[in-house]
Amino acid sequence: MNTTTEELVQGISEWLRCESPSSDPAALMRMAEMMRDHALGLGLRAELTQVQARADTPLLPLVHIHNRADGDTRSGLLILGHLDTVHPIGTLAHNPVRVEGDRFYGPGGYDMKAGIYLVLTALGALAQPGSTALPVDLLIVPDEEVGSHASRATIEAFARKARYCLVCEPARANGGRCVTARKGTGNTVISVQGVASHAGLAHEQGRSAVREMAHQILALEAMTDYARGVTVSVGTIEGGTASNTVPAFCKCLVDFRFSDLVSANEVADRMRQLKPVGPDVVLDIDVEINRPPMVRDDRVVQLLHRAQQSAAAVGLVLEEAPPTGGGSDANFTSAVGVPSIDGLGADGDGAHTWHEHVLVSTLLTRTRFWHHLLTHLD
Repeated sequence: MNTTTEELVQGISEWLRCESPSSDPAALMRMAEMMRDHALGLGLRAELTQVQARADTPLLPLVHIHNRADGDTRSGLLILGHLDTVHPIGTLAHNPVRVEGDRFYGPGGYDMKAGIYLVLTALGALAQPGSTALPVDLLIVPDEEVGSHASRATIEAFARKARYCLVCEPARANGGRCVTARKGTGNTVISVQGVASHAGLAHEQGRSAVREMAHQILALEAMTDYARGVTVSVGTIEGGTASNTVPAFCKCLVDFRFSDLVSANEVADRMRQLKPVGPDVVLDIDVEINRPPMVRDDRVVQLLHRAQQSAAAVGLVLEEAPPTGGGSDANFTSAVGVPSIDGLGADGDGAHTWHEHVLVSTLLTRTRFWHHLLTHLD
């Protein structure tokens, strides 16, 4: 592999200047085309397809890059990345791409365009079929930041054909540790239909949806069980029409996290079984288990040891972080039975913020780590 830190910074900078928020299909397509064309220029094979969550949702671009020979259908190494970011179009005007000391700033750099660029640089030096011990499939999806609803089926299909999965989500801050376990995630929407009335003239005739929701929020938050790794958080609430009207409608959005599917199903069932506390009100409850947990088992430990050997070979100390409450696409690959390690991307800090950055001094070593791992992992 023949590259320099300056070349890595220059290449990543071009990607960061192509803003790609999850909410903008046209911007996502521009980013996908840039990644595909870069891969083709490195001598890799690359295809751009489109996926969608439902028939009434937009088509979104998905990029598959690989070094397989024609007819090679062996179980290989799946690498996952995402081209979408949480930053809206126009962020560059306030948070431009720049290097200040060892910090390389830019929206979506740490999470996670820099990580993809490093992997692609390493894979580009191994573009010839047979250059890696296993055929490598790099799948870059458009919607990880918003739940991977459009890309989940494709991720799972690739995972079922893979021997291992590595994810270039950012390395954990303050040490660059990788991730071997993640909680699963769920989302719940609860709506209350009450009865409106004039708050002064006919208060007794009303049935407050907001009052009812207050009861339900307390019941929801009480489902948190730290000992079992379960958290329930009511994130937003909206309702009512005016201060002088007994509110007829209220809605809340709920996030819940869990360490295992048994706990997930128990919490989901408890939520679905919630009943009205007050009279003449109706609850509508929609519960979704979005991401199953990413589990650290013996096969993951063995894969971690292989990754640590490659890290040591290039002078990198690769440690694992404690289990995290945040989800990623590794949750899906783990759930279908593929040993998966996450957080192998760029080293830095500040995901989803304006101080998001990667550390310039780590870029070349991280690229060499990927090159060694891709070459030797079998």
